[in-house]
Amino acid sequence: MTITEYNLAVDNYSDRLYRFVLKSIKDVHAAQDIVQDSYEKLWKNRENVDGTKVKSYLFTTAYHTMIDRIRKEKRSAFAEDMSLPEEGHESNYSDLSEILKEAVNKLPEIQRMVVLLRDYEGYNYQEIGELTNLSESQVKVYIYRARLFLKKYIGSIEAVA
Repeated sequence: MTITEYNLAVDNYSDRLYRFVLKSIKDVHAAQDIVQDSYEKLWKNRENVDGTKVKSYLFTTAYHTMIDRIRKEKRSAFAEDMSLPEEGHESNYSDLSEILKEAVNKLPEIQRMVVLLRDYEGYNYQEIGELTNLSESQVKVYIYRARLFLKKYIGSIEAVA
């Protein structure tokens, strides 16, 4: 990858990459950090990255960086929760978007990624396949399974509420 291709990748993909990460973690500063980390990794590995595959590399790197950060935060939050006494509370959901967000967070990582790319970012199946190194049929299967889970999850919440 050349310096020109790198600069072109920044111009072409930084906004999309930022929106993708922000939709997943809902933290502006963390999303900016993840995007910056992704471009830093691209720069350090620029000699091994094909200029035509830079989009896939960036989204995959950002996704893995985001997952690592989420796991790290969950471990530290879990450690903090262990020291606090448990308080009883009722979890009533009046907002469908909150339920949907919770349901999406319960999806397996690959299903969450393809659903976010398809439904939030508007990529087609072929583009998602290129970004995730999956075949188009695998992408369709993961999206189908994710949507089926979301439908069942939202239905079960409404039955309880």
